[in-house]
Amino acid sequence: MIILDGGMGQELLARSKREVTTMWSADIMLHEPDLVTQLHYDFIQAGAQIITLNTYTATPQRLALNHASEQLELLHALAGKAAQDAISRAAVSCGSGSGCDIKIAGCLPPLVASYHPDRSPEFEASLQTYRQLVQLQNPFSDLFICETMSSINEAKAACTAAKESGKPVWLAFSVCDDNPAQLRGGDALVDAIAQLVPEFTNTVLLNCSRPEAIEQALPYLTDKVGQIGVYANGFTSITSLYPGTTVKSLTTRKDLDPQEYAEHAQLWAQQGATIIGGCCEIGPAHIKVLSDTLG
Repeated sequence: MIILDGGMGQELLARSKREVTTMWSADIMLHEPDLVTQLHYDFIQAGAQIITLNTYTATPQRLALNHASEQLELLHALAGKAAQDAISRAAVSCGSGSGCDIKIAGCLPPLVASYHPDRSPEFEASLQTYRQLVQLQNPFSDLFICETMSSINEAKAACTAAKESGKPVWLAFSVCDDNPAQLRGGDALVDAIAQLVPEFTNTVLLNCSRPEAIEQALPYLTDKVGQIGVYANGFTSITSLYPGTTVKSLTTRKDLDPQEYAEHAQLWAQQGATIIGGCCEIGPAHIKVLSDTLG
């Protein structure tokens, strides 16, 4: 079993004293980078074997909307340093020069807004942006996760750029909470798998959806991909989140504490998942119980 980290954005916003902005975790990366390093370290100490760069909201499109385009390269450099510093710190505590064999995943997210692929640029423009992000993240990354992909077009652009790096590519789809057979943008999950696997990757994950929806969607992956992964979110619903809004509009579930999340994870493992972590609202405490249970 491979244990991933949990959600960076929500946990960083909870730890920060700054006002929530539409730049989300990118704002924390600029102004409180030590919080990012500490959170990476906390996830490693909890048992995570892979940490993801804190660049989810650091895309050219999102930064342009916040009049911060000039911060693109700096944000990626800071994110890479924060992840490397956390691994170096962990290496000291575990007595290993390799940082306890922790790997860094590059992050290729939706370019404009989560769950709304209709807001993304056309394929060729998206591909060029993802190539730019791969170039910025490549010096720090052991693999790339194309995450919270909500349409075939969006996923294909991200996967094409990631594959060009020559490093492992993991593809993470976000499925509809009320119709897990579909991606958030409406494409059928089976069609997405057929078009992207194994041409771009043989590792497919389901992320940033309700645990119950993921349990219903996992059978669509069985026998179709080589490696299955899951990292669910802890929101009651994402329907109130639209481009230009902040996570203040979302509500955290009260029935998904670390033990309850681990119980869902055990079901995912029984369904064939061999890569498990957490997304939004899933913090180090969840990963600790997850690691103790499955690791």
